[in-house]
Amino acid sequence: MAPTTSRKTGTNGYDNLDCSVARTLEHIGERWTFMVLRDAFYGVRRFDDFQDSLGIARNILTRRLSKLVDAGIMRKEPYQEHPPRYEYRLTEKGRDLVPILTSLLAWGDRWETENEPPVRLIHTTCDRVMHTQGVCSECGEEINAFNLRLDPVPQIVVERALTANLAAHST
Repeated sequence: MAPTTSRKTGTNGYDNLDCSVARTLEHIGERWTFMVLRDAFYGVRRFDDFQDSLGIARNILTRRLSKLVDAGIMRKEPYQEHPPRYEYRLTEKGRDLVPILTSLLAWGDRWETENEPPVRLIHTTCDRVMHTQGVCSECGEEINAFNLRLDPVPQIVVERALTANLAAHST
C-alpha cells in the first residue's frame, strides 16, 4: 500500500500502513529531524546551539523540535524566564533511539567515509572504542539479513483479515 496524506502531520505519510517501521518514520524519517536527534545524543540542548551546530533555518528547527516534543521523543524544559528560553532533552522514548543512531553511524563509517571516521564511540564502562553490532537478545549471535525471518503474530493476522473482509463487504 502506498503512503497517503498523514492525519497527524498533513504531509505525505504512512498512517495507512500497519508497520512499525512506517510508524517510526512518521516521527523521525525527515532528515533534519534525525540530525537534531544526533545532536541531542551528543549533548546539545538549547535551540541556538542546535541552530549553530546544524546550520538549519530557525523555522525548520522550530518545527522539528515541536514535532519531537509532540511525539514524546524530547521534552521542553525552561531554563530562563525573561525572555522565556527552553532546553530540549531526550525522554526515555528518545533515548531508545540510540541503537538506531549508532547503527546509522556504523553504516556511514563503513560505506560513506573515505578516510578516518569523524567520531568514535567510546563505551564508558570499559573505556574502549566500540563498534555497533546487532545481536540476538536470546543467544548473543550477531544478526544479519540471512539469519532473520518475520513471523506475523497470529491474532494480528486474524484481526487484519477480518477488518479487510468487513471493509470489502461494506462497499
